[in-house]
Amino acid sequence: MERPEAAGLGARERDILALERRGFSGPGAKERAVREELDLSPVRYYQLLNALLDDPRALAHDPVTVNRLRRVREARRGGR
Repeated sequence: MERPEAAGLGARERDILALERRGFSGPGAKERAVREELDLSPVRYYQLLNALLDDPRALAHDPVTVNRLRRVREARRGGR
């Protein structure tokens, strides 16, 4: 049963978060999954993912994944 606070997320947004929960074995595996499963270019995927990390509905839907990705993003920004 879907939580009410996540009701605003579309299927694509939920699929992006689901893909981020998975582990990928080799180089290019994630990009291949993005193209094959989501029918997105990797550049567009990362644009959508970045916007999703700032969306409170995404945080309500999958707080563990969103918070982990926010930490990674902040660490990368701090290194620049």
